[in-house]
Amino acid sequence: MRPNRLILCAVVAATWCVNACAAPPVGELDVRMGSGGTPCFTVFQKDELRFGAPEFRSISVSEVTPAGKALMWAMSIPPQRPFLVTFRLCIPYAGRLPVLPKTTALPLQPGKVYETLIEITPPMLSSAPRTYRARFCLSAKAGGTVQLHTLSGGALDGKARAGCSG
Repeated sequence: MRPNRLILCAVVAATWCVNACAAPPVGELDVRMGSGGTPCFTVFQKDELRFGAPEFRSISVSEVTPAGKALMWAMSIPPQRPFLVTFRLCIPYAGRLPVLPKTTALPLQPGKVYETLIEITPPMLSSAPRTYRARFCLSAKAGGTVQLHTLSGGALDGKARAGCSG
């Protein structure tokens, strides 16, 4: 291999490594069906045991389409009222605490893909996630109930995905 090509390959590899390593870690959220038949969101127990319970800052739920994202609901925590997100604490869609700043929650519909993002206060460990994310959809069941399905990170269209039909 010629020296110039070797140098170019080394620079490209180093640049890729710096960019890949510089991105803050993203953790995976646990999405469950909460009380009242609405989804709720929390950290997985394995992450809590490994990194500790993260300090919650904000949560948002957006509809994901090939054209982009549309905000369905968001809530934030004022800095003077921090609380920890634990595996046992599941934050319900649309929130239930009237004292916290939040948007009006739009209804979630079967067959659509949604993404939840929880922002946290930066943890002490540099290897710990800085945010937590999950994608999910709902499907209609007989009797008017809905069933929750979690999706892999790349899922954009709930139709053609098992369990995501409207």
